[in-house]
Amino acid sequence: MGKKIYVALSIAGSDSGGGAGIQADLKTFFAHGVFGTTVITALTAQNTVGVYGIEVVSPEMIYLQAKAVFSDLHPDAVKIGMLYHPKTVEVVGKILRKFKPRWVVVDPVMTAKDGAELLSKDALELYKEEIIPFCSILTPNIPEAEALTQKKISDLEDMKKSAVYMFEKLKAKAILLKGGHLKADPIDVFFDGEKILTLPGKRIITKNTHGTGCTLSAAITANLALGYDLLTAVKRAKHYLEGAIAQGLNLGKGAGPLNHFWNVTINLP
Repeated sequence: MGKKIYVALSIAGSDSGGGAGIQADLKTFFAHGVFGTTVITALTAQNTVGVYGIEVVSPEMIYLQAKAVFSDLHPDAVKIGMLYHPKTVEVVGKILRKFKPRWVVVDPVMTAKDGAELLSKDALELYKEEIIPFCSILTPNIPEAEALTQKKISDLEDMKKSAVYMFEKLKAKAILLKGGHLKADPIDVFFDGEKILTLPGKRIITKNTHGTGCTLSAAITANLALGYDLLTAVKRAKHYLEGAIAQGLNLGKGAGPLNHFWNVTINLP
């Protein structure tokens, strides 16, 4: 028998600029030696400067994509990114109930770096009901956590309280609350219902940060697919992300993309 091929699935939007969304997820999966599959929820016209348009994929087509992947390729872990529309939230909830993936990493994508709305306001409450209770880990940044909890986060203690709230009230099984929006050095908070851990990080001074949230959640997904436990997957993903940011690509006029292949040796002919 050959070596096992690990499979990850990204349920997310497409980024035409290649720095975030489905494209970032596939690059991240590849960089971890994991075979990537996709369910595309929306098409975005975007680049390093901003988002110029969004077109939602029909719920029927979203479900058919998921059925095709789950019935044949059997993903070891699933990531959920941009959903945008209430009907998309509904059908992804249906997918999670139907196919019952072992690992579900939920990145609650709400806005792009230029402020464009990536989860409609009328979808937020439904999102809390249909998506978050099925997640193995929820990975919000501070503004996303504030939107989910309706509570202001100003410091590390607020982050810890928010993580506990999302576990107890929103029924997330674990939370990684990212502290990159803090003015001090970024510290993430991890809570799995038993212990609260603070995970320090490095603040890397660069404008090339397009797709950081997508990349981190995809890296967690890849590591879970590879068989690592939840906390180890988070720590490995943070290390990978720091390298991808530190070696980010100076492309475009705005926030350039990360270097998703910083840890990969590619032998060209």
